[in-house]
Amino acid sequence: MVHRIDIGLGPATTAERTRIVEQLVEQSWEQARPLLVSAIQRFLSSRVSPTTLLTFELSLVSAVRELGRALLAATLNSLEPTDPTLHPRDLMQGGIGFRRRNEKTANQNLATCFGTITLYRRGYRSWDGVERSIFPAEMLLGICHSTTPALRDWIGRFMADAGASQDAVVSWLKASLSVTMSVKRLRQVTEHLSDAMGELRQVHQVQRLLDLLREAGNSRGSRKPVLAVGRDGITLRQYANSLFEVATAATISVYDRAGKRLGTVYLAWPPELGQATMDQMLTDILLELFEEWTGPLPRLAYVSDCGSNESGYFEGILRKMRHPRTTDVLHWIRVVDYYHVSERIWAMATALFGKDTQHAWGWARRMLKALKKRNGPSRVLHSAASQRKKIKRMSQTRQDDFDKAINYLRPRTKFMRYHECSSNHIPIGSGVTEAACKTIYTQRLKLSGMRWSFEGAKSVVTLRTILLSKTWDATYADYLKSLYPADLQTYQPKRVSAARRAA
Repeated sequence: MVHRIDIGLGPATTAERTRIVEQLVEQSWEQARPLLVSAIQRFLSSRVSPTTLLTFELSLVSAVRELGRALLAATLNSLEPTDPTLHPRDLMQGGIGFRRRNEKTANQNLATCFGTITLYRRGYRSWDGVERSIFPAEMLLGICHSTTPALRDWIGRFMADAGASQDAVVSWLKASLSVTMSVKRLRQVTEHLSDAMGELRQVHQVQRLLDLLREAGNSRGSRKPVLAVGRDGITLRQYANSLFEVATAATISVYDRAGKRLGTVYLAWPPELGQATMDQMLTDILLELFEEWTGPLPRLAYVSDCGSNESGYFEGILRKMRHPRTTDVLHWIRVVDYYHVSERIWAMATALFGKDTQHAWGWARRMLKALKKRNGPSRVLHSAASQRKKIKRMSQTRQDDFDKAINYLRPRTKFMRYHECSSNHIPIGSGVTEAACKTIYTQRLKLSGMRWSFEGAKSVVTLRTILLSKTWDATYADYLKSLYPADLQTYQPKRVSAARRAA
């Protein structure tokens, strides 16, 4: 027979709970009171100056943190009764039985937002002695790797923040919270958060996009909202082989009826041959979004350069994608990044008129303006061909540069309808995705001296994309719910009746 297990002061009366809480506060106050009195006395007995105020304020911070640390330790240690017989004798979890150990053991390194405390909790040893002992109090409190949920939240955000590093986080924990944590333990916490929150990432990113689409649908303007998808790659040094390989980032942005970008959801994955994982991640989130969205479809745009992986994703997946509910083929507008096309126009100008000449600058600028007009790509190609005919002799190097640029433009003119895109508030540049590579990777993983293993990079970029997508709070709240040990139950063998025993 099984029953849910719980800890705390639930069975106590209101008067008993009030008495216990007051005792806890009084005990904690007695520990912190001398620190507060001493800090105030030193400040009032010193000559008033900016230096003394600095010292006083920091002393108060330290004293208040000590008060919080004492309160937290006392409260958590009061959750389990001292008498072991008040605890269930046997517990079940995951089909495995555990028996109570009568003595409490100390977790002396429980890291909290107020510093390190000691938590005394009662353990349960598995019946067969093979499985590791469990500690119900820690499980119910959501303590993992000897860290509290609030501190893990801070650590995860700090590890995902721009400019952070393992050493910086370890130093911050020591200086600001008086928590000593090794790099190995920090990695364990980061990997735990990444794995757990990564499983919940898509659900909350889809919800974020749904909210943005509703906002876009209610916006003022003369055009349909736009859902723009983009992806790009960036070189990242892998520690194991000291190689520079291509990591990938993707963005899904929502634009309102006036062409304003309301928000963006980010995806990222470390270097992988063929980038199959990114293909799957991006496809899954789009299909779930269309499955959940019941309003009118926005305009769908795919904006990227013409790399093999970027073009392959459009040709192999997006172009054939069907609506998960209606099974209709989705119409995606393919847009080749305007700025990559601009580079080819400048390359042609240099090949035709020479580097940094007045004619080259003038022609390139006219072509960049023409590119945004109706039939712009055709105008550029005709002008380039006309200018080429006027040149009787051209060096082989300049000829190769000219051919390379014009061969890039010719087969892609159907994806360069920038005049039509601008009229419908469809972005013509992949600046959002290019910026994603910078904000996800460069600002976090490409700082001076940094080298990363695949697993290390995966953990950080997973947390960073959740943070940048503005879904951290919702994802972390869902993660905390997943920690609750719903399958942890008391165990009591069924009693056999006297008549049955006699039989």
